[in-house]
Amino acid sequence: MLILVVGGLLMLPQIRKEEFPNVDTDYVQITVPYRGAAPEEVEKGVCIRIEEAIRGLEGIRKINTAAMEGLCNISVELFHDANKSKALDDINARVYSISTFPRETERPVVTEVTVTSTVMEITISGPTDERALKELAEEVREELTEDSRISQVEVLYARPYEISIEISEQQLRRHGLTFERVAEAIRDASLDVPGGSLKSDEGEILLRSKGQLYAGREFEDVVVLKRADGTALRLGEIATVVDGFEDTDLRVRFDGNPAVMLRISRIGDEDTLEIARAVKAYLARKQDSLPSGIALVISRDESQDLVDRLDALLGNAFSGFVLVVLILALFLRLRVALWVSAGIPIAILGALALFPVVGLTISSLSLMGFLLVLGIVVDDATVVGERIHAYQTQGMDARSAAIRGTSEVSIPVIFGVLTTMAAFLPIITIRGNLGSFFAAVGVTVILCLSFSLVESQLILPSHLAHRRARRTSAQREGRVAGIQDAVSNWLERLIANHYNPLMLKVVEYRYLVCAIGLGCMIVMGGMIAGERIVFQYFPSVEGDRLYATLTMPEGTSAEVTQRAARRLESSAERLRERLDQGRSAQESVVLHTMTSVGKRIGRGTLEFGGSEGSNYAEVLIELAPYRERGGMNSTEAAGLWRDLTARIPDALELAFTAEAFSAGKPIDIQLRGRDVAQLGAAAAELRATLQSYDGVFDLSDTFRAGKQEVLLAIRPEAELLGLSQRDLGTQVRQAFYGEEAQRVQRGRDDVRVMVRFPEAERASLGDLENLRIRTAEGAEVPSLSVARMVLGRGYSTINRVDGQRVISVRGDVDRSVNTPERVLASIAKTELPRIAERYPGISFALAGEAEDRAEAMKGLGEMSLMALLIIYALLAIPLRSYLQPLVIMSAIPFGFIGALLGHLLMGIDLVFFSLLGIVALSGVVVNASLVLVDYVNQQRRSGMELVPAVLRAGAVRFRPILLTSATTFFGLAPLMATANVSTTLFVPMAVSLGFGVLFATGVTLLLVPALYLIVDDFLRWARRHFAADAAAEQLERAAAALEASPGENSAN
Repeated sequence: MLILVVGGLLMLPQIRKEEFPNVDTDYVQITVPYRGAAPEEVEKGVCIRIEEAIRGLEGIRKINTAAMEGLCNISVELFHDANKSKALDDINARVYSISTFPRETERPVVTEVTVTSTVMEITISGPTDERALKELAEEVREELTEDSRISQVEVLYARPYEISIEISEQQLRRHGLTFERVAEAIRDASLDVPGGSLKSDEGEILLRSKGQLYAGREFEDVVVLKRADGTALRLGEIATVVDGFEDTDLRVRFDGNPAVMLRISRIGDEDTLEIARAVKAYLARKQDSLPSGIALVISRDESQDLVDRLDALLGNAFSGFVLVVLILALFLRLRVALWVSAGIPIAILGALALFPVVGLTISSLSLMGFLLVLGIVVDDATVVGERIHAYQTQGMDARSAAIRGTSEVSIPVIFGVLTTMAAFLPIITIRGNLGSFFAAVGVTVILCLSFSLVESQLILPSHLAHRRARRTSAQREGRVAGIQDAVSNWLERLIANHYNPLMLKVVEYRYLVCAIGLGCMIVMGGMIAGERIVFQYFPSVEGDRLYATLTMPEGTSAEVTQRAARRLESSAERLRERLDQGRSAQESVVLHTMTSVGKRIGRGTLEFGGSEGSNYAEVLIELAPYRERGGMNSTEAAGLWRDLTARIPDALELAFTAEAFSAGKPIDIQLRGRDVAQLGAAAAELRATLQSYDGVFDLSDTFRAGKQEVLLAIRPEAELLGLSQRDLGTQVRQAFYGEEAQRVQRGRDDVRVMVRFPEAERASLGDLENLRIRTAEGAEVPSLSVARMVLGRGYSTINRVDGQRVISVRGDVDRSVNTPERVLASIAKTELPRIAERYPGISFALAGEAEDRAEAMKGLGEMSLMALLIIYALLAIPLRSYLQPLVIMSAIPFGFIGALLGHLLMGIDLVFFSLLGIVALSGVVVNASLVLVDYVNQQRRSGMELVPAVLRAGAVRFRPILLTSATTFFGLAPLMATANVSTTLFVPMAVSLGFGVLFATGVTLLLVPALYLIVDDFLRWARRHFAADAAAEQLERAAAALEASPGENSAN
């Protein structure tokens, strides 16, 4: 015991603390920048080539592709059991072997997707320019990473640096220059060239040609042309050199001021709380040195969420522990109760000692495992302790009582713990993201159960064997002893006056008892079928952030989008006023607001790609923590914000969300096919149908027109001038997008040096029409004379899955009105077959939350069946019977009924986490039945008749069965009763386990004995039937022999 306690205490400070454990993903991401290209060009030139190259590789489950303006983004999903290292190597080899990418594409980047855990986000804001904010952010990043506890700090919402060299067409024509010649002059002048070394007997000297330019002003001295008279034309004389930022539409404001953000993440074995302490200490020091008007604030603090969640779970665990000890103390002598309760810290500390070995951390999920097992972990010790206590009260000496009591129940206790472990296996092995997420719960429980078994079989008996002889009632003093005697007497009267007479009726009417049990199962099945009990995959999780996401038509300028975003800011201010009614300014519910135009605000979850462009905007409202805002529901606040926002003209999509944790869009239906027109029409019909369902809102689809395009094609007569389509495309790209002269490494930044027209000369179609195209001989011709120009419109983003184009229809569901499961079931039954009939060649697939749900439910079903088979085998071994395990396992469906009744009583919906609790329940409820049936078998082996053995088993095992059920239920009671948002995810699991065990207690004490007797009736009938058949067969043989005898005698 000392080894377990000391080992756990020594390991505790070394175990990493985090809100949720790291989850390995099954994704490989491929990104290929193709700057300036339209989505269709990206699709044909890059995406399809990669898809064809990697298709068929071992381990690939699905290929998701997004062709966006200037970027190909491919997410390769691997099978969960695939060899990820080999798959990554194979994909790398195939992608880098492609030699037919367009010349303008950049080098592909292939990476294994890993999830980094955000610890904090710091926002720097104030009335200053973009460069000052970014320089301050980089300064803060450098200072933070000097701390050994902090490794990863990213600067967000800041545009990359760029040196733009802008030359007008007039200057180019005046001096006979081209963009290519200017770029080449820059490359020739701005470079460092190693020159080898000089070696002599005295030493070695390195030779370097050093001429690399870094600042914009340095490029002004680059010579681009040498005249015949010896004079030189420098870049500064003909061009404007702007040392600024990339020409992207990104504008971010925080509380009304321009802002940038820093994200601090945890990697590897770093500790969330240690990082948070380091960051907060730094911010306290840094405040005094900030420029006037600049604010440096923590805009997101996941470490505080971790502390809140851990505090809530630890508080519930402590309350549950106290209740368990009190329950044990009521039914057992105080010394026995304390030693039985000691099994809880021993099991927990023993598990903690092994956490580093199995790769677990102290997180919300491991604490949930400890909380779930709080009452279960004393079940085996309770049974052992109660038997030892019973023999000691009968006058047996402590040592003999310990040996006899432990050995009497050792087999059912050992196999009972093993069945509980088997029941938690599905939680560890279930497929899908949630399976990996919840594995920590199952591993924690199994570790605790392992050490609890050691404690109950070795440590507890040795302690109770040294117990002093029990004093008489006259010698014992104190109120506690009086209460214990009163409870003990009450329990004995309950057994003698109520339970035993009831058992006589159960024995007499055992078939009626089983029929009543079967009727309960039928009624509950009817309630499920009639949707009296609502099932939804994922519950709404209360969050502290409200998001309003706005999408305008493609091609909308950043200025127009920003004006639309200001409407959201105005409605956010009205929401603040509404929520703050009756509060002072210092007590405001709204802490901060943030607006991003051009880029979606990160959620801190695994996301591929993301919405970027001048037509996107998002407004974030940061609310005060739940406990500080008086229990105000964030989902209701988001709905109120929606109501306060006036219609925004031309907006394609406006969605308001508030959930802190989500498995994806509740409604996400993919339409796949090759005919884009058919896909668009089918998507429109599906949207219209979904709109008619109650509770469905924020519907959108991914079929959106892109920006207006000018399609250029070379005229046949231009070929006589020596011009080709490549010449035309290259010169247009150089003028309007720019020619990349070189890249300069400036600190951590990779700065591109671009040569292009000034902004004023690339703003209209007239600028394109006035462009002069240069021939190989140096002549200049108007672009209209050599190129046909056709106006068109493409797509904003082209999504593909496994080589087919895809349009996704997405939406949200108000879960107080409807459920995603109900909506999708109805759509799949009615609308989708009708659309498939109208549009041949189109197929449908569920994505988002529905896809995760299908995978998780399938995996849970398969692994639950496997767990039941393991439980059956574990029960069959000690019982040496094929039928008795089925009698014991009959308690499992009634535990399910109890779990469902618990959800009805608590007023919560049945969710996936509830099912995890029900699966775990299957191993817990059989323990009491095993103890009961094993005792019946013991008594029958000793010579007792069947019915007396059943009656005695019920009376003797009543106390331990009641105790184990009570400790399990009351150990979870504080969590079930909590209204803390930090424990929202875990309450359904606790309700399933707690109420299921409670309901199954009655089943164990009444139905299991009845079933035992019915099985015995069946076996006796079978023996009589087969015995009668055997006797009849023997008589027939004897008669046949007698009939044959006379004939034989005559023959003789």
